[in-house]
Amino acid sequence: MGTPMSSGFPALEAGGTPSSFFDHVSRRNPALLPFRADLPAGVVPATPHGTTIVALTFAGGVLMAGDRRATMGSMIANRHIEKVFPADRYSVLGIAGTAGIAIDIVKLFQVELEHYEKIEGTLLSLEGKANRLGAMIRANLPMALQGLSVVPLFAGVESARSAVGDAVGRLFSYDVTGGRYEELEHHSVGSGSVFARGALKKLWRPAMTAADAVEVSVEALIDASDDDSATGGPDLVRQLWPVVYLVTNDGATRVPPQTLAAVVETIIARRTIERREA
Repeated sequence: MGTPMSSGFPALEAGGTPSSFFDHVSRRNPALLPFRADLPAGVVPATPHGTTIVALTFAGGVLMAGDRRATMGSMIANRHIEKVFPADRYSVLGIAGTAGIAIDIVKLFQVELEHYEKIEGTLLSLEGKANRLGAMIRANLPMALQGLSVVPLFAGVESARSAVGDAVGRLFSYDVTGGRYEELEHHSVGSGSVFARGALKKLWRPAMTAADAVEVSVEALIDASDDDSATGGPDLVRQLWPVVYLVTNDGATRVPPQTLAAVVETIIARRTIERREA
């Protein structure tokens, strides 16, 4: 066995234990990590960026949704990109920022959680998952300072917090330094988040059903796409709908396109009848 390579990263809470795949890779071969590339001096070339992600709690769980557009400067780089992923059975994360690095961090985070479960024989706590993701974002800080930032949104459920055993949804946002902040009720990240959050503030209500939460999330993304050019709205021609995940005690499930198509058509039909300008 060769000599471990120096990672240059601060150790995680479980540093030195075999439970962290991220720790293992950062010590053995840090060049494999997505944020270890040494960029040449000069202007960073344009790269695809993803934007608006929304998340909200409902009775018995939490929802996360993202639009399907990636932009590169003023150009639409991709209309099919997916920005919301299951982290494990009971949590999801959405990404905003540099798409290539963000997707690699998602894959690394998924392996990190799966590795922990196999080594320890149990799931990492939701708080622990949120901390691990924060450490990965902190490790990306040198790249963020060069313009390649990643800002995720993380959500999951915890049964232990409910007196009756129902799942309770929790939301966590991050800054580019890896700072972790727990959000209440709902939150949004990305360039369209200011418009999406306005919609969420008006439409979210306590103890919503999962179906109501899906409608609120789609309406918030439509509002964001109406005022933010980097956020894509529902594409009726290509039949492209937002990516929406529900997380409950039964696990993380993706809302099928047929359901989303019906929700989008209802919202657009209502707005068409109202003929609202703003």
